[in-house]
Amino acid sequence: MDRRRFFKQAATASVGAAAATALAAPAIAQDRPKITWRLTSSFPKNLDIIFGAATEIAESVKNATDGQFNIQVFAAGEIVPGLQAADAVASGTVEMAHTCSYYYIGQDPAFALGTAIPFGLNARMTNAWFTTGGTDLINEFLAPRNLYALPAGNSGTQMGGWFRKEINTIDDLKGLKMRIAGLAGQVLTKVGVTPQQIAGGDVYPALEKGTIDATEFVGPYDDLKLGFHKVAKYYYYPAWWEGGPAMHAFFNLEKFNALPKSYQQILTNACASANNDMLANYDAQNAKALKQLVAEGAILRPFSQDIMDACYAAAMETYAELSETSPAFKKLYDSQLAFKKDAYLWAQVAEYTYDTFMMIQQRSGKL
Repeated sequence: MDRRRFFKQAATASVGAAAATALAAPAIAQDRPKITWRLTSSFPKNLDIIFGAATEIAESVKNATDGQFNIQVFAAGEIVPGLQAADAVASGTVEMAHTCSYYYIGQDPAFALGTAIPFGLNARMTNAWFTTGGTDLINEFLAPRNLYALPAGNSGTQMGGWFRKEINTIDDLKGLKMRIAGLAGQVLTKVGVTPQQIAGGDVYPALEKGTIDATEFVGPYDDLKLGFHKVAKYYYYPAWWEGGPAMHAFFNLEKFNALPKSYQQILTNACASANNDMLANYDAQNAKALKQLVAEGAILRPFSQDIMDACYAAAMETYAELSETSPAFKKLYDSQLAFKKDAYLWAQVAEYTYDTFMMIQQRSGKL
């Protein structure tokens, strides 16, 4: 009798386990639904580090969900022009974009603070500000526009661009036609520059023909690919208007909120990884590219103290004006300014001292 009772109980348990498995399967499937999104980038495929951040995010999400969540990546112009990427997300044309928020300052100057402003935060400070509350402030600003954003790349401090003639004093900037947009363009207008907005693919011929006198772009790795040194040999530094420019993954807010929590976390982690990788890739590639540019005739020049001081004063004047007209700009700017003061207080104590010593060793050939 005991043996028969044992087999009966075992059979019952087996049926119960099978039923539980059948019930659990739909729940698991529901937690990981099959989703396909489209991502439009603001960048062309030949800028492989910047464009590559979007493909890295898509690949990470696909792998982390066993292929259940797929993001199709499109280069600038394949769905919408690069400078309309965030607008396409807000309207629901696509679910996601990889872009720079300062492309949209025509809607509100506060957008600039999501990427970079003249004499703003460097790359490490930018990431630290985002991590300790900046992302929440940015998304508070974006929410009424049906947008949500996560940092997804940083180039580090960029170069000041390519000039057809040498620029020694602030007077040399007067009347200069320079391809530059955003708040940097507004600041340079105050010192006599005439900003020009030209699509990336049209910059080289404009320089070559003399339609413009100068252009800013990114840094040595990307600039070498585009060959600017062949038509404008003076290469200035630094881009004081982009001390640590951030790129973002922009999401349609309603679409992002509708995702399972697990997918939201996977997307967040993928963006964080891409954010770190972009800066590391530029740090790894820019030195080699800079050496090649110099070998091929580029002439490196720092902006003079005269120019830096005049542009800094113009930037501060611009921020005072914008803070009076845009409450969102003032809120974000005040937050970054307070953060920057403490960040530079700390940076000059240990980091700056260490880096300065090591740079001296490098220059003296002892490294």
